[in-house]
Amino acid sequence: MYRDHVKRALDLLMAMLLAVPAGLVVLLCAAAVKAESDGPAFFVQQRPGYRAKPFSLYKLRSMLVQREKDGVLLSDMERLTKTGRLMRKLSLDELPQLYNILRGDMSFIGPRPLLTRYLPLYTPEQMRRHEARPGISGWAQVNGRNELKWEEKFKLDVWYVDHISLRLDLKIFWMTLVNVVKHKGINAGEGETMPPFTGSPEETADA
Repeated sequence: MYRDHVKRALDLLMAMLLAVPAGLVVLLCAAAVKAESDGPAFFVQQRPGYRAKPFSLYKLRSMLVQREKDGVLLSDMERLTKTGRLMRKLSLDELPQLYNILRGDMSFIGPRPLLTRYLPLYTPEQMRRHEARPGISGWAQVNGRNELKWEEKFKLDVWYVDHISLRLDLKIFWMTLVNVVKHKGINAGEGETMPPFTGSPEETADA
């Protein structure tokens, strides 16, 4: 069945082919991150993966470690560095997730791994988004991403889980490349242009 062994084999093959060139780009970006600001070159955070099992997600750090200035909490846009802005524009900060793919934590295509603190807030139907490995890009990402409401994004994620196929993954992969070239925000931060998820309205949850 594609969603199991074949999908995993294709992920491994592509990740291994990209490992060397992507690794060189990551090293260059990491050096630029360290040169521009204090702090680690990589951002590591626990995210829920397949069946909501937590894993460590890796990204190149795109924001200042500093969160406050003169006692005032800085916004994500204020913390975004020049190098970080460029990396996000080209989606380079996601390249370390090739390591997550090699480890089996992630796939190239799948629902984006969100914050662990959202887990208790999902409805049973929304929780089904964890029935597939999370991806670097996904069906919700190429169909609006931050322009969508949370409930719309979760519906797209669950739809993907129910319709996983090689054809669909290739379609999402191609749409992702097109969006990256057009700079349509595939790599915008999850909390940058939309509020944090606080749970679905009661009428939506009961639907």
